[in-house]
Amino acid sequence: MNRTVVIGASPNPGKYSYIATERLKECGEEVYPIGIRDGHISGDKIITDRPLLENIETVTLYVGPRNQSSWFNYILRLAPKRVIFNPGTENEELYRILEENGINYEIACTLVLLSTGSYSTA
Repeated sequence: MNRTVVIGASPNPGKYSYIATERLKECGEEVYPIGIRDGHISGDKIITDRPLLENIETVTLYVGPRNQSSWFNYILRLAPKRVIFNPGTENEELYRILEENGINYEIACTLVLLSTGSYSTA
């Protein structure tokens, strides 16, 4: 089972981060929804702090570039194998930081990757 952190998780069922969290769980991923608002997604509480998690395979971003800088150090501390930049989250500065730290990234859509069977990094 892969471990995925969803940064920008929202309790709003109409948001892509909510849908992605649900779909990741349905596909057997161990998911950590991290956001700024209290709430739940499929019975899991949204984590509103920044816990140190280990063995993270993927961080999937749902935070726009203007609000990402406060997440940079946290992403680096997680040391994921990859970061997925979902549509609207593309950020040249973060690409460079990830490259400098040996972290792979993809400019993709988590929902599309899941629907096409292309999500796994294995």
